[in-house]
Amino acid sequence: MTELSHARGESEPALLGETIGQTLARTTAAFGDRLALVDAPARRQWTYTEFRRDVLALAAGLLRLGVAAGDRVGLWSPNRAEWVLTQYATAEIGAILVNLNPAYRQHELEYALIQSGSSVVFAAERYKDSDYAGMLDAARPQAPELGTVVLFESPEWADANREASADELDAVAARAATLTADDAINIQYTSGTTGFPKGATLTHRNIGNNGYLVGELLNYSEADAICIPVPFYHCFGMVMGNLAATSHGAAMVIPAPTFDPEATLAAVAEYGCTSLYGVPTMFIAELALLDAGADHDLSTLRTGVMAGSPCPESVMRQVVDRMHMSEVSICYGMTETSPVSTQTRVDDTLELRVTTVGRVGPHLEISVVDPMTGEILPRGTTGEFCTRGYSVMQGYWNDPEKTAEALRHAPGDADGQPWMRTGDLAVMDPNGYVRITGRIKDMVIRGGENIYPREIEEFLYTHPDILDAQVIGVPDTTYGEELMAWIRMRDGALELTAEDVRAFATGKIARHKIPRYVHVVKEFPMTVTGKVRKVQMREEAVEILGL
Repeated sequence: MTELSHARGESEPALLGETIGQTLARTTAAFGDRLALVDAPARRQWTYTEFRRDVLALAAGLLRLGVAAGDRVGLWSPNRAEWVLTQYATAEIGAILVNLNPAYRQHELEYALIQSGSSVVFAAERYKDSDYAGMLDAARPQAPELGTVVLFESPEWADANREASADELDAVAARAATLTADDAINIQYTSGTTGFPKGATLTHRNIGNNGYLVGELLNYSEADAICIPVPFYHCFGMVMGNLAATSHGAAMVIPAPTFDPEATLAAVAEYGCTSLYGVPTMFIAELALLDAGADHDLSTLRTGVMAGSPCPESVMRQVVDRMHMSEVSICYGMTETSPVSTQTRVDDTLELRVTTVGRVGPHLEISVVDPMTGEILPRGTTGEFCTRGYSVMQGYWNDPEKTAEALRHAPGDADGQPWMRTGDLAVMDPNGYVRITGRIKDMVIRGGENIYPREIEEFLYTHPDILDAQVIGVPDTTYGEELMAWIRMRDGALELTAEDVRAFATGKIARHKIPRYVHVVKEFPMTVTGKVRKVQMREEAVEILGL
């Protein structure tokens, strides 16, 4: 009998049934003297006892501002200690944290504030060329529910963080006692590459358990310190980083406000970090520094998470060998699933870590289905990746139509939990390991042939002069679509032409999979979280090729 592309995760360890505040209280009781948070550029650090004290003080400050359970509180800043304190203080009193992308421009900011109905915003005054204070002032006429803005550099922030009185702490505790693990606690806006961004609404149970279980699979304990150069506004930073740490008594180490490879390696060395997070491009930049002679002691590293995009095998080998990360894990997921659905285990082979995104996480189900019918496909067959379980969002904030499109029941299973449709194409092998082959909307149809860019990208990685490659479809009058490869060259290598790539590929991959066009670039257009923006690449390609 043909085995279907369906897998169910382990039932151990048990799911947490508590709020984020309750988890922090439990961890603090066990590990109060351990290091909880380090803001390396600010030269500040907190033990768990000190961290929870300041979280409760800020929670009391939120109550003084009139924040009720369920109110939306925006947070707009690059990575810094204040971000983390606000994350936990809002959770303590049941406010819904609205993550605002530090790269937002005026229109995007106003959309998120209006759509979420945020009444309070905590923000940095500015960062680089972004005048957050000025932009928030300009947003007020368009966002009538926005009442209070507290800048981290202001007296209002200091007042919100002043030492709480006994009565104020009692008020915080009274509010916390009314909360449940199934209360919404966070809104994260999707990237919005097509249409308006959607606000994935996540609960204590969603993100608290996801951070905890990711940490469990990495064998975290109070002895660990996690270097987190990925952004907090995204699940990678605030869930897989912060919540994984605080559910295990590990330390959160902030190396810089935004990714800086030198600062990251320096923080690992100075604070003895055992774990390091990043997307492959971050690790590539860190390895380049080592190539250039950077002298940092990375011997304390043991593990970490690589996610966001596929990792070339050569990069993974160097991360394991040169950065001492023998237990590095590959994670896959999406904001709507809190985020991680599959993860490699610390004892998985290097091959599994570079060819798959692991297998299903504890207490979750995954399947690969026919995108049209929802029927589960046989293993080894490409289809849409779906997941369900504790991690799936409540829905998109104030958007029942989009929620209904994303969450659907399996055929004949209308009474069970809905499946989250990821929009990703995947294949499950006989052992339950999943390979992501692309996005449904990234699939190229050339002359009736379905072509998956990921397969061609993996082939191009084998060229000795290619550092990174991304393949897209561009319009073509004859075939409907043609393939175009965007390529980053290794330092010192001569630029490749389309003819060079064709010569390299001929006889190795099918003729219809050989890119017709080649475009050499220094960098790919990226989101803040390090994902390649193929939509922008296609738009630029049309102009470059004069199509």
